[in-house]
Formats: sequence, structure tokens, C-alpha cells
Amino acid sequence: MDARQESPPPPGFAEVEAAAGRLAGVARRTPLLADTPLDEALGGRLLFKAECLQRNGAFKFRGAYNRLVQLDAAARRAGVVAFSSGNHAQGVAAAARMLGIPATIVMPADAPAIKLANTRALGADVVTYDRHAEDREAIARRLCGERGATLVPAYDDPHIVAGQGTAALEMMRQAAELGLVPDQVLVPTSGGGLTAGTAIVVKALAPGADVYGVEPEAFDDTRRSLAAGKLVKNPPEARSICDALQSSPPGKLTFAINRERLAGILTVSDAEVEAAMARAFRDLKLVVEPGGAVALAAALAGRVPVAGRTTAIILSGGNVDPAVFAAALSR
Repeated sequence: MDARQESPPPPGFAEVEAAAGRLAGVARRTPLLADTPLDEALGGRLLFKAECLQRNGAFKFRGAYNRLVQLDAAARRAGVVAFSSGNHAQGVAAAARMLGIPATIVMPADAPAIKLANTRALGADVVTYDRHAEDREAIARRLCGERGATLVPAYDDPHIVAGQGTAALEMMRQAAELGLVPDQVLVPTSGGGLTAGTAIVVKALAPGADVYGVEPEAFDDTRRSLAAGKLVKNPPEARSICDALQSSPPGKLTFAINRERLAGILTVSDAEVEAAMARAFRDLKLVVEPGGAVALAAALAGRVPVAGRTTAIILSGGNVDPAVFAAALSR
């Protein structure tokens, strides 16, 4: 069923903690990088949650596994269907293979080749579509109806949100191990699952910290939705190198969480994203994909003050085609 239409109740901190228990020993406890050259460059304390080093190169595995592991035996036999530009696709495919569940993923034909190849390599059946002319959700719903499969949304599902929130739970606990509490947290934003999960955790553990979502300036539907007080879509002509952040509009569930907890939404240009990718490679020794680098881009571009503050930044993914990465480094 389509979780957007159902508007399920939002998860809370307890649900994130429960998800962390399910993911223990399954998901990687990715590092929190501190004391990097960017501290001196920006005049503040920056902490980087390297989810680009998560299983399959992105945080999405967390939510996918938390959703699939709770399916009963009959649902597992019938299989799952998901739609994604790549990172959720890989997360669902990986979790499904671990749990012995058949998986079909609806992916745009122009998704990065590395994401298409990785999803197929994980054993999923990939169905491609034209992202500018076809409705991926309609395709996924049709497949679910034909197969009796379970739809696994990319973000608008309480189990997905709780799973994604475990990245922030780890981050806050790792910061505490360093004797630090972030003043602000910057998180990449698209459909809103990671952002909502992060906001739930941060506001529970550090109520005074500000949580900012970060979007590509051409795909700022969450920013405009918050300003309008209702869900607003991106224009069909919008384009960005941030392929992982092109879901539109935000989810009903995630929007309800984010509108209550976010300090705001920041936007960055593709050029600023490329600069952040290059900076992450040079100063953090990490490969970060465009969508995964937007939060760092916002800090580097001065969208919020970081001097004299402790800023936690989630680097949400590292699945980038070599040509795109090389172009970012060259510029």
C-alpha cells in the first residue's frame, strides 16, 4: 500500500532506539570524523558523520532493513517493490538479499550507472522508467498489485524514518564520547526521511540544537512546502547533479515531522556541491556523491554561521559515477 495516502502516525525517539536494536551488528557504525583541516578553515568545530561508508555506500540501508526485517513470513514470500533513483534501491536490494526476500526496484533509466549496476548485482529485478514522463509510484503500485508484494517507500513510512534516524543516534552518541554536543546539525534533504529521523533524535537528545535540512536550489520543494504550509512539487523542468535528492514533493509523514522540528531549509547550487565533493576528497579523504555533499556545501558556502560553533554534518552517500566525480575534482 502507499504510505503517503495512509498518513501513518509518526515515529518517536523510542522507535529509533528500537530500530537501532534491530540494526545492531547488521548496519555499520560509521565513523564520526573530528579534528579535520576544515576546523581551521571555517573557524569552528565540525563533525562529519560518514554514511558514505555505510553498507552499499549510503544511509538508506538502515531504513530498508528496519522495514523488511519486520515483515511476516507470508509478506516475505510475496516479495517487496521499491522505487528509487539508486540509494534506496541498493538499500532495499541488500536488505532483501540478506533476509531472503524477492525484490523489484523501479529506477529511472538515467540513474547513475553505478547505482543501476550495484542494484542488479545485489539480486534485485530492476524495472526502468523515464523520470520526466512516467510516474514511478504508479508503476510500483501496479507491480505490487500484480504480485501481492509489499511496497517499501523511500521515506514516507514510520519504519523507514526510524531506521534512518539511527544514523543521527549514532552521531549524537559519538559526539558525546568526544565530550561534545552539536549546536547545529546539517542534513541532506529530499523526501525527508533522513531529515525527519535526524530531527527526532537531535531534538530528543539536544533540544537546544538547531537542525537544518539542505536541498539543491533547483529541488527546494521542502523549503517551499514549509513556507507555504502545504506540500509543493518541484517544477518538471528542474535539473541538478544531485540525483539522490530529486524526490517530489516531501512525504506527508516526513513533512509533518520536519515542520515541527527544523530550524529551516538551506539551499546550495550545483557548483557549490561540486566544490564540497572536492573538499571532502582533499580534506576528509572521502568520496561523497553530489546529494551526499549538500550539507557540507551549505557549511562551506556560509549558509549558516559555523565559526565558534560545533556543527555536525551528515555525509549521506558516496555512490557517484567516476566521470561525475572526476568533473567535480577538476573544477
